[in-house]
This record gives sequence, structure tokens and C-alpha cells, in this order.
Amino acid sequence: MQTLWDNKADVLIKGDKLRDILPIQNRVYEDDNGIVHYLFNKLDFENPRYKIPKRNYKLFTKFLDGGSRNYPSDGNIPLDIVATEARIIIHEIQNIALDQGHPYFEDARETLRDGKYGIIRGCVKIYLEKYTTRDWRRKRFTDDIDFWIFRIKLFEFILKKNGWIKNNRSKEWEKIVQWNDYNSNQIRSAKLIASNDLNQRIDFTNGYHLEGAHLINIIKKKILRGHDVDLSDIINIAMVQYKIEKEQFFEKKILIKALKESANTRNSRIISNLISLCRYAYAICDYLKRVGNAIKLYKDLIFDKIEYPEDQLRKLCRYSSHWMGYLVNNGTEATRSMIYSYLIEQEHAKNIYSENLKAFTDHVLNILNEKLVHANVIFEIHN
Repeated sequence: MQTLWDNKADVLIKGDKLRDILPIQNRVYEDDNGIVHYLFNKLDFENPRYKIPKRNYKLFTKFLDGGSRNYPSDGNIPLDIVATEARIIIHEIQNIALDQGHPYFEDARETLRDGKYGIIRGCVKIYLEKYTTRDWRRKRFTDDIDFWIFRIKLFEFILKKNGWIKNNRSKEWEKIVQWNDYNSNQIRSAKLIASNDLNQRIDFTNGYHLEGAHLINIIKKKILRGHDVDLSDIINIAMVQYKIEKEQFFEKKILIKALKESANTRNSRIISNLISLCRYAYAICDYLKRVGNAIKLYKDLIFDKIEYPEDQLRKLCRYSSHWMGYLVNNGTEATRSMIYSYLIEQEHAKNIYSENLKAFTDHVLNILNEKLVHANVIFEIHN
């Protein structure tokens, strides 16, 4: 029966097949109606940049210091740096679309027909549209910008104008970007790649057509590809978009539509990735509750001048230009109060995200089981 899904799937690299999708063998059983129950355990992401602390105090300090990552990332350049480069290109196209005398005026107008973010896909699209959490936006990394631009001459004109260089061997457009590493306080640099996905209309040689850059397209594509980092992107969108208090929330309907369309294919790889999505998501539900509880227990420490002296407070502000500006303009004591208000907000947000994500994951699991009812199979996720 395990031919319904692939026993192994990709973790971070296409085709590496390192993630096991295996049920708990001693908990597989057939009920009185002849339905086989496959029980899977919850699964934490393997993340080389962050190990989840066991103690609540350490969990709190890691969260406050910007180190609380409950998902992996597949690149080296901070996403906000990459997004800045994407914005430059978007703004350039917008300017050309306003200049009737420009040789690429019509191309620019046509390119922006579906909106300025319609030309971006992947994690940069998610960032620019603010589809997900502040934590995700601060800590996601990538090495490329995936564009969706039909007017190739316009695309290459703008890249050349803004310092991108075409690698004649790889045929990719490259640019060296720099940023300040807040942990080491050193300037780092890396090569950023601009990819135009029109050059690869068939993705991963499996016949799946990249239909566009909107949220529903991203989710369907990421479920099919199914790297851990792709599944984590879906989870981080869901915890924000799947608002359980709003039954007719638009993005929620888009999410469910994408998931149903994916599940309807009954592709063994997609089934594997939907199982993994549920395993990871339920584990993150538990993690989010832990973080919320840790904040509740220790948020008052921000006023402890021994625990957080002035130099430590400055270190806490390093990730956020808003926080650093607030510190400079208002002083340390006002900054403590500002961060305390943020912690109160996050204490509640983590619990809400956990509830949203659980409702979403329950729905995913139900969709998956509904599509496999013909096979007399039920998937369950347990501790």
C-alpha cells in the first residue's frame, strides 16, 4: 500500500531523497471496516542554523535575540537584501511604463499587466507581498530572484542598467551584493542570480507547468517540488493567512483551492509532501505554543538591567532599523518599554499562529484522506 506515496523525498537539494516518509511500523493497523490506518509522528525541521532549546528560558532569549528559527533555509543571502534588488528592477519597469518615449514602453506596460508583484515568484514574492510572519521575513535566506517576464529584451536591458552581468558559461545573470552580518558585525558579500523562469517552462522535467507568480501557483509548485524549505514557506504563509476567526477569508480560500488541486493529482510525490507538510506543521504548532509560553514567563526580564544592560539592549536592536532608530532617538528605558510591548504582542501572536496552523493542517489532512478513501487508507499524525 505504500506505493501510494514515495518513501523518500527531497530535503534541500533537488533529487537528494533524504527525508523518510515512513509510518510508525508498530502503530499501523486495520480497523473493523477494513480501513488501514498509517500513523506518522510529528517532525521537526533539521535546521543547521538553529537547534530548538529544551529550556523555556533559553527559548525566550533565542527568540528575543533573533535566533528562533523553526524552519530551514536554502540560501546564503538575507532575503531583505535580495528583495531590495527585486524592488530596484520592479521600480525600473514602472518608470519605463510611465515614459511613452521609451523604446520599451509597451513591453513594460504589458509586463505589469498583472501587477508589479506578478513578475516575481518564490520566496521573494512572498516577502514583497508580506504573505507571512515578521520572523520569516527577517530570517529567510536565498541565492536568487525568480522572475516571470515575457519581454526578454526589457528584462536584460534593466539588468544591465543596474549592475547585473551575464555569465556566458552558465547563461545566468549575476550580481555581487553586500550586507552587514549582524552576528559578526562584518561586511559579507555573495553572488546573487536573476533567473527568468520562462526559460524553463517545464519544471524539474516532470511535466508541471509554471502557471504564474501568484500565491496559488507558488503553493502548488512548492507542494510538488517539496524541499523542506518549500514546505516551511507554505507553513509560514498558512499560519498568517488561515485565520480561523474569518470563515470567508480570501487567502484562506486560495490556499485550500491550491491544496485540493494538488491532492487531486494523486501523484505519489505530492502525497508524500502533503504527509510531510502535516508532520512538520503539527510540530511547529507545538513549537509556537512553547515560544508563546516562554515569552509569557520571561518577558519582564527586558526591564532587568543586569540581564539586559545597555550594551546588550543595543545588541538586541541590531536586526531592526526601526528598533535601532528608536533606541537612538528615545534612549534605553523607552526602548525597553517598546520591546516589552512587542513581546506582549508576540506572546499572543504565537498562540494565534499555532491555532491558525492547526486548523489549516487539520484541513490538509482531511483533504488528503478524502482523496484516498477509495484505497481504504487513512493517514494520522501522532506525537
